[in-house]
Amino acid sequence: MGGASTASRPDAVERRLPPEPASVGEARRLVRDLLVASDREDLLESGALVVSEVVTNALLHAGTPIDVAAWVDGTGLRVEVSDGSPHLPARRRYATTAGTGRGMLMLESVVDDWGVTRHDRGKTVWFHLTDPAANAERQELQEDEAPARRTTAGDVVRVELLNMPLLLHAAWQEHAEALLREYLLASLDDESDINPIQMHADATDAIAILEEQVPRADVAMDPDELMAGATEPFVSLPAVVLEVPLASVPHFRTLSDAIEASIGLARTGRILTPPTQPEVRAFRRWLCTEVVEQARGRSARPWSFATTTADPLTEPWPWDMSTVRTAAGGLIAADETNRILAVSREALDILGYDDPTQIEGRRLVTIIPERYRQAHIAGFTLHLLVGRQPLVGRTVEVPALRADGAEVLVDLVVTAEKMGNGRTLFLADIRRV
Repeated sequence: MGGASTASRPDAVERRLPPEPASVGEARRLVRDLLVASDREDLLESGALVVSEVVTNALLHAGTPIDVAAWVDGTGLRVEVSDGSPHLPARRRYATTAGTGRGMLMLESVVDDWGVTRHDRGKTVWFHLTDPAANAERQELQEDEAPARRTTAGDVVRVELLNMPLLLHAAWQEHAEALLREYLLASLDDESDINPIQMHADATDAIAILEEQVPRADVAMDPDELMAGATEPFVSLPAVVLEVPLASVPHFRTLSDAIEASIGLARTGRILTPPTQPEVRAFRRWLCTEVVEQARGRSARPWSFATTTADPLTEPWPWDMSTVRTAAGGLIAADETNRILAVSREALDILGYDDPTQIEGRRLVTIIPERYRQAHIAGFTLHLLVGRQPLVGRTVEVPALRADGAEVLVDLVVTAEKMGNGRTLFLADIRRV
């Protein structure tokens, strides 16, 4: 556990806690004991809940010793949690069904006031609880409360990310954070020379640098606006320049290795987050490699979908594909890896193919015009991860890419069917407009 308390007042406590899971419970007990001793049991539930969340975030994202200070005065409870990470806590803009990213929303909804201060050793997150029944207006964190992180030309490296796909990055980041959290939980009991908490902290340091510096694509989720706005060149930037602290450069390699290990656990069923698309894995490798290699002096290399390759189809599909191949309409069946499994005769005619073997086994992006591919991969990833489905079950008019490179306009309806064993069958009904 942590060291002895340094506070001498009965209404205050300070404790330095090690970066271990047990420290969350220790911090919770410190706050509960303080509130009981101060005759403020009315704040027990809220105080224990919030300090657990803040200390958990420090544990996962910093991996350093955690200093907890709490005191009770005439206005209520104030708690300060300090760690060695310079990254500010940020509200994630993830779906409501996401498995991570709700900590800041919970903090804002429970406390009366909160904030964060950067200092030379890292940062301090503080919160204030008064009357739990009060519905006081919540104070937003202001940028001027947190002085900008001071760097000099010698302690950062400038990294150029060329042809940066913003939608793909946002989908990858949400998927990566879900994978990392589950990987940490699955690894805590493993006997290994690797410290899973430190690995998670290093990996999330890299993600935090990206979150702070990579812009987000402003794309509406309304189906009609989505089709108009989620196309190239509006969802990519010619270049994004990162300033990466030299000490954080190795964390990008850790991030890539941790995600690769997480995907392996997902394939074996040890964690529930689904494995992601080949394009998303290729993007992560490109992104992390660019940071590491440019820090060594190599010139920037642009991102391209063209370098993506899919794993070969090895497992038999648990469904009779002959019903698609013999269907009267234009049907295309695909799996959760975006691989085309079967195509009807009419769909072949619409797409300009003579034989099913010319297209079956290939990726769906084969028939999607290039300007829509990023949006398709990002949307497909978030559908599998959190169930986001703005276009599933709706008739939309889209261009399809024919075998000769020309485009044909089709009415498209996509349905998804869970098949068991983590498999999902996607059926696309296409009809020439």
